Amino acid sequence: AKKMVLRIAGLMGAGSGIAVIYIFGSNSVDEQGAKTFPILDAAATCDSSSSLADPVVVQQLRRTYKYFKDYRQMIIEPTSPKLLPDPLKEPYYQPPYTLVIELTDVLLHPEWSLVTGWRFKKRPGIDSLFQQLAPHYEIVIFTSETGMTAFPLIDSVDPHGFISYRLFRDATRYMDGHHVKDISCLNRDPAKVVVVDCKKEAFRLQPFNGMALKKWDGSSDDRTLFDLAAFLKTIALSGVEDVRTVLENYSMEDDPLEAFKRRQSQLEQEEQQWLADLSKNKKQQLFLSSVASRLWSRSKQQ
Repeated sequence: AKKMVLRIAGLMGAGSGIAVIYIFGSNSVDEQGAKTFPILDAAATCDSSSSLADPVVVQQLRRTYKYFKDYRQMIIEPTSPKLLPDPLKEPYYQPPYTLVIELTDVLLHPEWSLVTGWRFKKRPGIDSLFQQLAPHYEIVIFTSETGMTAFPLIDSVDPHGFISYRLFRDATRYMDGHHVKDISCLNRDPAKVVVVDCKKEAFRLQPFNGMALKKWDGSSDDRTLFDLAAFLKTIALSGVEDVRTVLENYSMEDDPLEAFKRRQSQLEQEEQQWLADLSKNKKQQLFLSSVASRLWSRSKQQ
């Protein structure tokens, strides 16, 4: 019985292998029904000049190998070396900076229950974030979710059309089990691109282009997006030439937005102290000048 089972399993495995080679190794057919003979690469053929002269079985094996190699490459690599179209030229307005932001756990929080199933909660401050940043940033949703899942969600969070472009999982670069967003494929100046995500692995190829926020847990009292809008607006209004010089200063912080607020508060205190000292010095100068003028007038009278 064991031998019989092993024989049947072997026959089934061999048959499956032959079927896979036959299906994926066959020549494709054009619209007229004629078979096309694709040019196999050198890695697959070892000798492209003699590939068509090889036996049919060898050609089938090579085409099968090439098919799965291309399919694997399609999963690992982004769909295009230029994920976004060229920047707009005059008379159209092109924002000077580009914001690349994740959807799940940054703008939306997935929740599941027996009654409603999966639902996505909208994070407080989304509308304010888009309205404040739209004049300064080209807003791009770049998510590791599939397009089928994310497309209707983006429509729901952006009814006014502030989002310029949408990129999904197929545009990421798959590395070590993570979907990585490669800034070099965006067709934008890396010095003007800010990536906001809840995973540092998402921008591991360009670590100083990204800001990692804490995952939103669905709390209605969350103020992160308001703080993010203030931070990014400060960068834009300051006319920063290279955002990486700013983001690098916050890359080691557990909570970069909290660190930004702390530094802003410290700068405001220093500015207030400077103004107070300046006012005090002016008062002292006025007092000394008034005393000097009185002494001068008395000396003249004498």
